[in-house]
Amino acid sequence: MEIKLDLSKEYAIALEGGGAKGAYEIGVWQAFEEVGVKYCAVSGSSVGALNGALMAMRDLDKAVHLWENLTFSQIIDVDDVQMKAFFDKEMRWNEWPSFLLDMAKVIKNRGFDAEPLRNLLEEVVDEEKIRQSDVNFYLVTYSLTDKKELDLEAAALPKGTIHDMLLASAYFPAFKREPLSGKFYADGSIKNVVPLNSLVERGYKDIIVIRIFGVGYEKKVKIPEGVNVTVVAPREKLGGILQFDGEQTKKDMTLGYFDGMRLLYGLAGEKYYIDRKWSEEKAYAMLRAMIQWENVNGKQLLNLREINEEILPKMAKRLHVKGGYYELCLRMLEEKAEAFGITPFVIRTEEELLWEIAQMKKNK
Repeated sequence: MEIKLDLSKEYAIALEGGGAKGAYEIGVWQAFEEVGVKYCAVSGSSVGALNGALMAMRDLDKAVHLWENLTFSQIIDVDDVQMKAFFDKEMRWNEWPSFLLDMAKVIKNRGFDAEPLRNLLEEVVDEEKIRQSDVNFYLVTYSLTDKKELDLEAAALPKGTIHDMLLASAYFPAFKREPLSGKFYADGSIKNVVPLNSLVERGYKDIIVIRIFGVGYEKKVKIPEGVNVTVVAPREKLGGILQFDGEQTKKDMTLGYFDGMRLLYGLAGEKYYIDRKWSEEKAYAMLRAMIQWENVNGKQLLNLREINEEILPKMAKRLHVKGGYYELCLRMLEEKAEAFGITPFVIRTEEELLWEIAQMKKNK
């Protein structure tokens, strides 16, 4: 495979806020590190600020270990078993009273205690590494005290306040309101969930935005001439913003890794990751062959007019394909692969996916 992203450039990376969905961003970072993508700046909002701090520290191993082992109770003061049962929809009827009672206590106390998240930030984020880093790190939050959005350069913050500002950026509304460095803050996502403007306004020309579709306000950013913005985004649904569960975060990281590889190598496919080898002509021939094969168990041959004017348009409409024969053929293969439960998380050629489908049919 050939790398499609220009590895001679240094990129600035914007990380969206979105709670537990942030595991996806670490998966993309893993793919970037694997091929040597260079970056010189990172901006982040909410969980994107936490991940941005880790990227500024250039500590991928710590980031992976954190997200693979992250639990609910490391973020908010809750029972991990209880929360997992709730998100997995496996809570038994006799467990609901205790759960609702715990939630009632949170309401009475005017929110969750932010202390677990503060402790986590102090454990994993090294302020000195950020200050000495060759990566410029920016984070956004909203000052309730000053009634304005803050776009902060981490290295320029007063000594000893980076952890507070990271907590301020991730101070989601369910937290009990308490001052940080003498002021009150709200999650940066309420005013700027995708801090692309932090990088554009500081003059960065080559920017990668990692989307996770969190909850918050997305600013409209005018892209100046000469600025190139590339977006990596999930095509599958990630876990919930509060679903800090190791099993789910590993899934989100895996998806992020393969979506990163899709960008890097220009992989084809909607849900699968295909190293394209087929031409339009080859795809058209394969479509005809698959249609003939499935038509009346191969006992009756269809004419070309029937295939081109009736069957292919109906297939394209059903599969919501607006492209050419290649896109239609690949989507048809993906549908069959998905029906057989073939994992998408392998980089394959079309021939290799077709062979796997044939083997599954043979063994059915």
